[in-house]
Amino acid sequence: MNADDLLARILHRDAMMLVIDKPFGIAVHKGPKAAYGENAEVLEQHFDALKFGLPRAPSLAHRLDRDTSGCLVLGRHRRALEELGNLFKDGKIAKTYWAVVEGEVPEDAGLIDLPLAKRDVTRGWWMKVDPDGLPSQTRWTVLGRAEAEGRPLVWLALEPLTGRTHQLRAHCAAVGAPILGDTVYGKAPRIGGPGLHLHARAVSIPLYKNKPPVEAEAPPPPHMRAMLEQCGWSG
Repeated sequence: MNADDLLARILHRDAMMLVIDKPFGIAVHKGPKAAYGENAEVLEQHFDALKFGLPRAPSLAHRLDRDTSGCLVLGRHRRALEELGNLFKDGKIAKTYWAVVEGEVPEDAGLIDLPLAKRDVTRGWWMKVDPDGLPSQTRWTVLGRAEAEGRPLVWLALEPLTGRTHQLRAHCAAVGAPILGDTVYGKAPRIGGPGLHLHARAVSIPLYKNKPPVEAEAPPPPHMRAMLEQCGWSG
């Protein structure tokens, strides 16, 4: 990715923040070397292109997994990061994800209310349903359905009401409908799979008093479009 590529992915820009369309397959920041490789590209290394006259590059206000695409919020300075951090912490930023899942989803909408905890100390951020874990809730709505190679596929809108690590992936798997392409909680092979079909579609950010929330929407990434179209998405 170069500076022009990143600039073309800006969905919203103002004096306090940026919302960009994070690409699939790029980590937002450096993690353990074993996870992505010592020399793997990370999105943060390109943030100097987003200064727009300020002395410092913007910083991440939250995180998305490497293989999750879509709306990523950046704070442009310290005060902005503090205010955005508080909004995320208090659950005041509405987030909508699109996912294509594999499995039966008999109803058209519902709520997954299952506490989550780390699977074990050797598995890093991998999560599991655990009655002693942290409260975790995901609201879901069916947007479309299809069948491919004898398996049901369902296009979901997912709204995380809490912000646990891997929450959407763990919740979908726990109810028998893992996200297509999930190599951790689903059925996808680690090499040569379809890619994780999870996309941060939209955010609504009530950052400014006496003004409506800032809203941004990201188009689905190329690797998800074929399955979305099968499920009824028309672009």
